[in-house]
Amino acid sequence: MSAGQQPLDREGPSLRTGLLRQARLAPAAPALQLGAHTVSYGRLAERAGQWAGALVRGLGRPPRRVGVLAQRSETAYTGVAAALFSGAAYVPLSPAFPVERTRSMIQRAALDALIVDVASGEQLGEVLQDGGPSLVLAPDGPLPVDGVEVVDGSGEPLSALPAVTLRDAAYLLFTSGSSGQPKGVAVTHANVMHLLEVAARRYAIGPRDRLSQTFDLTFDLSVFDLFAAWQGGACLCVPRALDLLSPARFVQSQALTVWFSVPSLPQLMRRKNLLRPNSMPSLRWSLFCGEALPQGVARAWQEAAPGSQVENLYGPTESTLFCMGHRWEAEAEASSPADDFVPIGRPLPGLEARVLDEGGRPAPPGEEGELWVGGPQTAPGYWRDEVRTAERFVVQGGVPGFRTGDRVRQRPDGVYLYLGRLDHQIKVMGHRVELGEVEAALRRVTGVERVVALGWPRSGGSAQGIVAFLAAGAVDGARIQREVARLLPSYMVPGRLRVLDDLPLNANGKVDRGALEALLKQE
Repeated sequence: MSAGQQPLDREGPSLRTGLLRQARLAPAAPALQLGAHTVSYGRLAERAGQWAGALVRGLGRPPRRVGVLAQRSETAYTGVAAALFSGAAYVPLSPAFPVERTRSMIQRAALDALIVDVASGEQLGEVLQDGGPSLVLAPDGPLPVDGVEVVDGSGEPLSALPAVTLRDAAYLLFTSGSSGQPKGVAVTHANVMHLLEVAARRYAIGPRDRLSQTFDLTFDLSVFDLFAAWQGGACLCVPRALDLLSPARFVQSQALTVWFSVPSLPQLMRRKNLLRPNSMPSLRWSLFCGEALPQGVARAWQEAAPGSQVENLYGPTESTLFCMGHRWEAEAEASSPADDFVPIGRPLPGLEARVLDEGGRPAPPGEEGELWVGGPQTAPGYWRDEVRTAERFVVQGGVPGFRTGDRVRQRPDGVYLYLGRLDHQIKVMGHRVELGEVEAALRRVTGVERVVALGWPRSGGSAQGIVAFLAAGAVDGARIQREVARLLPSYMVPGRLRVLDDLPLNANGKVDRGALEALLKQE
């Protein structure tokens, strides 16, 4: 065994620790449920170890970053584990994203290797046409790609894992960026382990639990599902797209005990009369994050899952999944009916929160301002972007933290209320969207300079979709939407285009977004 390797029985704390421990203690227990297919902890760890060995042997060294181009498959989840076993940070990539966007992420992440499932293999040639990693692991069969070494992941697993430290990156995610390019956030093992330790005390997830996985791997909240489950020896149950059309039926069929999703999903269920009393009796925890949670939705969900505790969680990617939480109690919330949305609560243990004024100083008690959250879950910064890092990752009182850009107010009892955004960022179905990135794509496709994108209809900082305004003559709206869909994920493509002779301006000569919203309200 060489220096820098860790025997399996002496593994220190990291994001891979839980899976290794469960595979040793209960190898036959279910780790993954994919439809009718069950994957045990023993199989998952064994295959991840084999693939990690193939990655290290193929490169001649441990990789630093491994992309996982796969979605809701055994290969996807084994690939995440294999990347961590190899000592690398995993970089989730979605086959549903436009090829150009995936290509940009691969190049910006400077991947050493890429793991691909069979459903994603068809786009591999396009994805790598401008360069990329020198090694591709394709366990589901050979792939038609030239100029790259392709291995199948067979062979001996590693007898000793390349060492990782708590300071090392566990995963690298890309979020929407106002400049037109996604922003990378590398989150460390220490960041995530703090959250998992808090969650272990808060939710006591164990071998009898079955957790939902409503999030794609490119959505950072998926990290909680995977590793809270594997840390506690629970089973991660992955729904198909069809299952999410009837979530209550999925909860029943899988006997789920822990549900985690964006609030948009129960909102849709409520509109379709699918959120019925006592329809989800197996749940003991119901967790929501990613956008504002309406009080009425929380109440309806509680009635549908009467044995569960409902929690509203809050947090940006930069503060590691979620950093604040509020346990919803129907009687208590009924005493403050003025609040349409469930509070975001208080910081998790070990974290701090403050309300900042426009100058970045602590605001007087009770005043509105920007939320700053600091502590051990604060990521090191934006990936290879010192300028943006300096703007948003700031120290308060000697504690490193992140200026969220969210407008909040703290009640006298210490609970924080979410009031909206300070900038042009919105949430669409829980996904963070910088409207500037949508506008940049529209300019690129149309050649029109005066473009504005708005989230609409909007409620509590979240939007059902995006409407774009263009100062132009006649345009081919269908063509523009098709071209934008080649650059952006589907949730960022404007559902409607409005063409005006010119865009209204405010007194400062800037586009008057309020006037454009007024036009939408008149429809």
